[in-house]
Amino acid sequence: MAVALTHRDFRVLWSGACVSTIGTWMQKVAQSWLVLTITGSAFYLGLDQFLGEVPILLFTLIGGVVADRHNRRRMLLTSQYVQMACAFVLMAIVYFDVVEIWHILALSFISGTAQAFGGPAFQSLIPDLVPRDHLPNAIALNSIQFNLARVIGPLVAGVAMAAFGAAICFGLNGLSFLFVIVALGMLRVVHVPRARTTRMVDELRGGVRYVRDEQRLVRLTSLAFVQTFLGLPLLTFLPLFAQNIFKQGVAQYSEMMAFSGAGAVVGALVVAWMGKFAHMGRALLTGQIVFGALLVAFSFSRVLWVSHILLFAAGATLIVVFSLLTSLVQLIAPNELRGRVVSIYMVAFRGGSPLGSLAAGYAASLWSAPAVLAVNGVLLMLVGGWSLARDRALRDV
Repeated sequence: MAVALTHRDFRVLWSGACVSTIGTWMQKVAQSWLVLTITGSAFYLGLDQFLGEVPILLFTLIGGVVADRHNRRRMLLTSQYVQMACAFVLMAIVYFDVVEIWHILALSFISGTAQAFGGPAFQSLIPDLVPRDHLPNAIALNSIQFNLARVIGPLVAGVAMAAFGAAICFGLNGLSFLFVIVALGMLRVVHVPRARTTRMVDELRGGVRYVRDEQRLVRLTSLAFVQTFLGLPLLTFLPLFAQNIFKQGVAQYSEMMAFSGAGAVVGALVVAWMGKFAHMGRALLTGQIVFGALLVAFSFSRVLWVSHILLFAAGATLIVVFSLLTSLVQLIAPNELRGRVVSIYMVAFRGGSPLGSLAAGYAASLWSAPAVLAVNGVLLMLVGGWSLARDRALRDV
């Protein structure tokens, strides 16, 4: 279940990323609650998520080409330094009580831009750290650390905010980036970029052409966009459910995030245990249908303990789908094109989240958050059911 951790470089990077991701989730909780406190608006919650993720749409394709042409470790270091600076700036303006909503939105965009270049470099570096047969396990373990942090981070954030205020969460997140920076400095693997014989724009076109001609990648990339566009507003709306549906505060929001994260850890453990297996495409489509049904059920629930159970199950199902999607893309992509293939996939995977959050936030301002989630869940079930019945290339991959 943890075979990828037997490889020293992966273990070092995994440990550093785990600590850093705890800080990231602390900031996510504190920042969402801060936005809601300042504006009281579902639209601004969606807008903040949009501006944090929209750089993925704008710059990730370029980041993928750069990851193939330049040292991936240096790209990751630069990304970490920029994100760390943004966290410390946000800590300062909140501590001195001069924060305005535009400050938060601007810092979200800058941090997202750093992620747009660091993301392809990180995803492209992982296959260099483990053998090919252990790649699905490594991806699942990355999901585990991400979602362990999604359990720990919100709980710590809730306690820290109650005791010291939101500024402490932003400061601790800034410090957490040091763990990744140290881990990157300890890696023994050396990424040697290939000789640059063509222009960057030509390499970008080559990557797009490869993905376009590989129908399995087209289908996986499209499915990733649908899943994040329709599914991730669940997390965006959790502050609204805590405050408006269950009439509670940030502690309940943190608790709901923790239930979702705990479920995701269980889902990632399942994927890590299964590793590479036949008909992974069929499993991820079934998972999408189940997640859509859980989303509908959560939107109608008004009993807190039932909502917690549904969040746990939805978190587990969502991470199974995400892990299978990412594993299949990594297994299909050739090494010399991996940065570009992963960047195209990330545009869909990460790009669906801001667009979905913005659209869902606007729709919720007209109707309600539960109604929007119910519609999204039905659409996910329809897309998954159609693909499972009609799309043999995706079903049998």
